[in-house]
Amino acid sequence: MPVAPPKAPVSEPPVETRVGELLRERGETVALAESLTGGLVGSLLTDVPGSSDYLDRGTVAYSNDAKLEALGVSRESLDARGAVSEAVAVEMARGARDSAGTDWGLSTTGIAGPTGGTAEKPVGLVWVGVARAAPWGSGDSFARAERHVFDGDRLAVKRASAEAALGLLAGALDG
Repeated sequence: MPVAPPKAPVSEPPVETRVGELLRERGETVALAESLTGGLVGSLLTDVPGSSDYLDRGTVAYSNDAKLEALGVSRESLDARGAVSEAVAVEMARGARDSAGTDWGLSTTGIAGPTGGTAEKPVGLVWVGVARAAPWGSGDSFARAERHVFDGDRLAVKRASAEAALGLLAGALDG
């Protein structure tokens, strides 16, 4: 009796595809606030056909002034914790969500390197943030951030950061 060839392993779709599917299923939208990724999260999302159904806009806020002006990040958070911090990642995600009027906000801030790190904040340190809007008065709105430290050159850190941000959003959508 002939033996059937082994089946190819089923691979998961890329995270940007999964995020798109989840947002589309829910009829929800997202806005982006990117610092170290410089638009890479938006680029990944727009690689998926039909992403205009759920991606509203992306803001690249690289400088502290841009974070203040475009996203409403507080000067107090920037002064006390620095741009690469949990507080700033959360405020960036909220700012993207609120300024666009979307259901979700997603942010990235970090140190891509190869220079600029310190003992406290090494090269590769990244914070990704997510914020969800809920109907007024429901109490279901939230915002949170995750800390990561990625190895590799500048491009590897940026790519890992963009994928981590999309993974955070996918997890929140599945949540």
